[in-house]
Amino acid sequence: MMSSGKQTVVRTRFAPSPTGPMHMGTVRTVLFNYLFAKNRAGVFILRIEDTDKERSLKEWEDDILENLQWLGLQWDEGPITQTQNYIGSYGPYRQSERTEMYQKYLKQLLEQGRAYWCFCTQEELDAQRQHQLSLGQAPKYTGTCRTLPSGKKDQYLNEGRSPVIRFAVEQKIIAFHDLIRGEIKFDTNLIGDIVIAKDLNTPLYNFTVVIDDFEMKITHVIRGEEHISNTPKQILLQEAFGFSRPTYAHVSLILAPDRTKLSKRHGDNSITRFRKEGYLPEAIVNFLSLLGWNPGTEREIFSSDELIKEFSIERVQKNPAIFNIQRLDWLNGFYIRKKDLPQLTKLCIPYLTARGEGSALEPIVALYQERLKKLSEIAELTDFFFQKNLAYPKELLYWKDASDADTKRMLDTLAQLLSSIGEGEWTKEKLAEIIMPQAEKQKNKGYMLWPFRVALTGKKASAGPFEIAHVLGKEKTLQRIQEAVARLS
Repeated sequence: MMSSGKQTVVRTRFAPSPTGPMHMGTVRTVLFNYLFAKNRAGVFILRIEDTDKERSLKEWEDDILENLQWLGLQWDEGPITQTQNYIGSYGPYRQSERTEMYQKYLKQLLEQGRAYWCFCTQEELDAQRQHQLSLGQAPKYTGTCRTLPSGKKDQYLNEGRSPVIRFAVEQKIIAFHDLIRGEIKFDTNLIGDIVIAKDLNTPLYNFTVVIDDFEMKITHVIRGEEHISNTPKQILLQEAFGFSRPTYAHVSLILAPDRTKLSKRHGDNSITRFRKEGYLPEAIVNFLSLLGWNPGTEREIFSSDELIKEFSIERVQKNPAIFNIQRLDWLNGFYIRKKDLPQLTKLCIPYLTARGEGSALEPIVALYQERLKKLSEIAELTDFFFQKNLAYPKELLYWKDASDADTKRMLDTLAQLLSSIGEGEWTKEKLAEIIMPQAEKQKNKGYMLWPFRVALTGKKASAGPFEIAHVLGKEKTLQRIQEAVARLS
């Protein structure tokens, strides 16, 4: 663990590989790093681990940067554009731009005899593995090339073999304290000598992460539990270089409702998908913060500032968290209802393309603010406002056991009542004042109000008919009632 005579500034990092879309589980890891750093008045760093040259793409780095900024998880140090520009004193923050530094440390290990060139072919390694398994042993590299004579190395090079660089693993017990899981121990005898680079220009994950964490003065490594097995390997490399050890915390998996690991078979769980569907960033941050973190109370609503103040890594649970989409929908609906109408309308406009602009849409959005779970729903919920002719079966107009004649009579009565209301009086209150007494004279109010609403919307479910008629206006309301009567004829 890092320590010094003076207080150490907390420095956490999020280090994604830009090889695909950023998923909700990844975002939770980012969030915990961000909250931990900000709670301790520390520094949050973004580092792009793009050494996989074939799979690392610009579009996926853009996806990472854009979504983090959209979520409000702004890094203090890291890349800011697709060029070599960055903020912070320990850059560059893309591994592809740090090759010379890795080479220096690789050469140091080779010169000290702590690493060596391995010429074993894949066929030889597979045979070795199968032999160990047949003996009931855990498969590991046996160190064949650790003491390879120089003459043999020359022979292999002449044969065209492409060697890798292996780190000579010392046999010992590695113990470290995990802030979430407590004391964890590993017997390195089960690991074997690990590959740390394909060549001097192509270092691998367990090597680069150690160099970067040291050079960037990372104090706390908060990451997914799938990295627990990597930790002893990284500690061994830290010890070989004489580096200080960061404090580790490994967060649990996020499981699907069926308690299997959340994966593609459960659907698209990328942050971009949720963003496009109209989930709000504050809802996602609030939702993910409670996946595995217990605030110690029954409270469920937290702003970003409140999360920073309340967050404690010691309250992150060991057990897997369950991804409950219904809970996310509830939270998203809560934050939608908190928006003021002009702001919410602006957010809804992308889903109402070519249907109007700005304040003209506000009355329509207002009708559904209390009903929306996500912004994308506004398109289907309000499409009838923008359609010239509604398409629905005439049977939808019937209230329960009402006949054609009953329904037509109700619509004719509505048309007469509505025609008597002046344009200046066309409000939802006035509409209710005129129509409700007549509706209450029926054996059930639904006999009049149901066909009224269906005639205006063509839907089984919608906002109330008075609110809808008010927004549609007198002319369009009467026109739709006439069209409904014609549908019954």
